[in-house]
Amino acid sequence: MKKILVALDGSKNATRGLEKAIDIAKENQSKIIGLNIVQVPISYFIGRPKMEIQGSMIKASKKIMEDADRKCRSLGVSFESKIIPGGDPGYDIVKFSKKSKSDMIVIGARGLNPLKEMFLGSVSNYVLHKSKIPVLIVK
Repeated sequence: MKKILVALDGSKNATRGLEKAIDIAKENQSKIIGLNIVQVPISYFIGRPKMEIQGSMIKASKKIMEDADRKCRSLGVSFESKIIPGGDPGYDIVKFSKKSKSDMIVIGARGLNPLKEMFLGSVSNYVLHKSKIPVLIVK
């Protein structure tokens, strides 16, 4: 296992997922790829010319990734940050895992969605069922 993809959205479960991925990466000398998906309107993908992602949206994503990078480096784990625009996080995570040739996906059971009564979030449920590689869901 050389590449571990970790979906990071700033939620507590995503942070716990990163911590678990760090443990796995240390055992296997793996690299962690942190993925943050900036939610953009559908017009982003069909507009001509392509609109810019607003600075405030990117600023929050960069902070999440800087924190993850700092945590990984302090524990001796290689970290690569990826921030991409997206409209469907589950689909985007699975698609990116294929593109990056990741060996495993680590994702929080629930993200920032306020529906806390859900046992398994819709994004993690999608990733679990559509991914062709192992998925670790962290609560």
